[in-house]
Amino acid sequence: MKCRHCGAAVSLPFIDLGYAPVSNALLSEQDLQVAETRYPLRVLVCTLCWLVQTEDFIPGVELFAANYPYFSSFSTTWLQHAEHYVAAVVERFRLDEKSLVVEVASNDGYLLQFVKSRGIPCLGIEPTAGTARVASARGIEVVEEFFGTALARRLADAGISADLMIANNVLAHVPDINDFVAGFACLLKPQGVATFEFPHLLQQVRYNQFDTVYHEHFSYLSLMSVRRILAGNGLAVFDVEELDTHGGSLRVYAQRSGTGERKTEMRVDVVASNEIEAGIATENFYANFQAGANRVRDDFLAFLREAKSAGKTVAAYGAAAKGNTLINYAGIGPELIRFVADRNPAKQGKYMPGSHIPIVDERRLQRDRPDYVVVLPWNLKAEIIPQLSYVRAWGGKMVTAIPRLEVA
Repeated sequence: MKCRHCGAAVSLPFIDLGYAPVSNALLSEQDLQVAETRYPLRVLVCTLCWLVQTEDFIPGVELFAANYPYFSSFSTTWLQHAEHYVAAVVERFRLDEKSLVVEVASNDGYLLQFVKSRGIPCLGIEPTAGTARVASARGIEVVEEFFGTALARRLADAGISADLMIANNVLAHVPDINDFVAGFACLLKPQGVATFEFPHLLQQVRYNQFDTVYHEHFSYLSLMSVRRILAGNGLAVFDVEELDTHGGSLRVYAQRSGTGERKTEMRVDVVASNEIEAGIATENFYANFQAGANRVRDDFLAFLREAKSAGKTVAAYGAAAKGNTLINYAGIGPELIRFVADRNPAKQGKYMPGSHIPIVDERRLQRDRPDYVVVLPWNLKAEIIPQLSYVRAWGGKMVTAIPRLEVA
């Protein structure tokens, strides 16, 4: 295997989760009647540029189809995060009605709605038809394509150039990361800014977040690897923020290498030093991730089996991709988790891939009153647990499995 950034041979193992279905490929009733395809889910590390990456088995176009079920606006926490970000960048970069903001992977318009409400021109780029349709209904112009240098050049030739480009939780999702980043350098104005948010590899390893590994994620990113990727494709990092989102993320600020004039903030050196001190450029840093995943799997499976033996019922909340990683790696099915409740109507009536656990409306929780409710999107537990406070009324308890099993 060759590194998707630098082209070096890649062989250092990070984690092997066996064979898994596509995590967001929710199943219909009819889909249950046919054999389900599973693909190897192995992640390796490039010891030259330290990009952590999956082996490629599935084209990106198959992962992000028209019926892609993830809609960002269903999380109030994420909406607040987007609104605060927009307020900050508008002030910092003095954006106004003469500016243009372009968001790549704009989803259902969760963020650009706040740009539009300020009277700032904006453009979304989103390849999944269902989410793009919702954004368009909000009055946001959307280009329904995958982003890369070809689209960036076409837009630039049409006279479009951006003051600000945004890429939230998409950098890890692109198979050709060099082409993707080069498109930003092409579409930005000479003094334009691009921001990239992504889960921080350092936190993923520290807190045993192995369930962020699934086929949609082609890369697992550190500041070290991202700086190199950006620098190799015409962008220079000038600032970075550490965020609480997704279990610990980075927001990287970049400018065009040849024309950007913003000075590099001290925070870049601080985060870079923290990564070096943690050993992110050494093989030892990656050595124990598999063992941590195995401990989580074994503890969670033991809990579910003990609950069943005791005659207790278990349901889950949030049909998240990361939940599918955990469930499939542990080999869990409806005999241990009866159903997964979710507020998103696009997911209800479907089945979790691999496990075939049914996805239902949240009202099912109130009707069945399970003894335990497993919160699968643990990164949103501060939002979800208060939302499900009614579970306490019948003596139900909330469960999270990552970074360790907790029952409360």
